[in-house]
Amino acid sequence: MKELQPINQNVLLELLEDNAEQKTASGIIIPESAQEKQEVAKVIAISNIENAEIAPGDEVLYKRYAGTEIDFNGKKYLLLPYAEILSKVVVTESI
Repeated sequence: MKELQPINQNVLLELLEDNAEQKTASGIIIPESAQEKQEVAKVIAISNIENAEIAPGDEVLYKRYAGTEIDFNGKKYLLLPYAEILSKVVVTESI
């Protein structure tokens, strides 16, 4: 079985598919090529990074246009430098 293992302080993210059709307020369907890219993804693997603030399984917010998109074994991934990750998505209880 082949798998991707990032090196050189890179992070491998699985892009979460948003198959929902997007429309404007007036009902015009926006083609996929014109839709904005989602910037939240699931961490699959990280290279050997000391004191990494993320772990596999976390959802993170990353910089727009960052990294390289990869199709591997029928899934879409994003490989990007650790420094391009802006935030970890966490669930909190409401007050």
